[in-house]
Amino acid sequence: MTTLPPPDRPGSPEPSMWANPTTIELTPHEPRPDATAPPPPPPAPSTADRRRRWPRRVALGLTLVVAMIGAGAVGAMLQNRLDADPAPPQRASEVALDIGAERSDSLPPIDVAAVADFVAPSVVTISADVEGPLGSGGSIGTGVITTSDGEILTNAHVVEDATEIRVRLAGETEPRLATLLAADAGNDLALLRIAGDDFVPATFADPESMRIGDDVVAIGFALDLDGAPSVTQGIVSALDRTIVTASGALDGLVQTDAAISSGNSGGPLVNALGEVVGINTAVARGDATVAATNIGFAISVGEALPIVESLREQAEGEVRDEGYLGVGLDDRRDGGQGAIIAQVEAGTPAAAAGLEAGDIVIAVEGSAIDGGAGLVAAVRDQEPGDELEIQILRGSEVITITVVLTDRPET
Repeated sequence: MTTLPPPDRPGSPEPSMWANPTTIELTPHEPRPDATAPPPPPPAPSTADRRRRWPRRVALGLTLVVAMIGAGAVGAMLQNRLDADPAPPQRASEVALDIGAERSDSLPPIDVAAVADFVAPSVVTISADVEGPLGSGGSIGTGVITTSDGEILTNAHVVEDATEIRVRLAGETEPRLATLLAADAGNDLALLRIAGDDFVPATFADPESMRIGDDVVAIGFALDLDGAPSVTQGIVSALDRTIVTASGALDGLVQTDAAISSGNSGGPLVNALGEVVGINTAVARGDATVAATNIGFAISVGEALPIVESLREQAEGEVRDEGYLGVGLDDRRDGGQGAIIAQVEAGTPAAAAGLEAGDIVIAVEGSAIDGGAGLVAAVRDQEPGDELEIQILRGSEVITITVVLTDRPET
């Protein structure tokens, strides 16, 4: 489990370069007392509203305080589990959800058992032998099949430092060897492949279809418990969240109150149509001064799918460099929105564009910046040579500045 100091703790930290976010400390995630309790029965359609310690890492977690966990069609009858419903839910595209169009309707009430059965063939257990700084150990997590020829998406931290990776499919008793195709630690995603064909890929939701309040279920091998994956229900609590990790920052996150535990890392967050809306990654936990209840995070499909394409290119030998801005950042502590430029390095794109210490970045390319982590993520997602239109607040004046990013200087 990875722990960060809460963002709203008292005191003002020393400004840090945006490329060096707050260091996190790995800690175990404790099992919930009711981890083995049977799940409640699914609601009737008419009334539904809708770790161990090293040497074996059970999918690490990140706390925010952030705790990192390491984090076809739905079918007319959702694998025949919706027999009692004369009008089973259809795919989003069949419910007035055109790609790129705004959703004007509500998703149907979620049938947890039916959705879990439908998604099960696309969810796998991932176990890895790890050779890390602390010695030999292991890691357990979850993955999602993305193509019929055996491509699997999971969290990068699940397979970090792995010397061997194994994948076990639903309904099978023996694991299969997997190959790591590519990993992006900054975005905490990795692609694996297993030999074979005719696997059942998951269906990913239209990124524009998610709404706050939608019913969702998190599916994964929580605590490495025997048997089938654990399924927990919740809602989409918020969208476009950003959190800081040791590798950078994660943005474009879906916040959910569905219970997420160690071992869930890399597993799907799924909507009522059986579509993957996010990859479970993190959970917030409280400490002596901060309360956190039912706050989990998943990398949204809108953020994950472009990264998958980038990972595929990386697997083919194409290396993507991240853009470099050259500033030190701090978060605002006056209740306002944005990221404070605490320092501007000489000879950097930021200096060339006229950014100054004290400027408050409030938007990048028209998207609001909520804090330092948001600006880190916005820059990280760009490449050298890209132009960024940055809106800043300088004193009482709002100014728009264009910055041309460069390669990160060698150190």
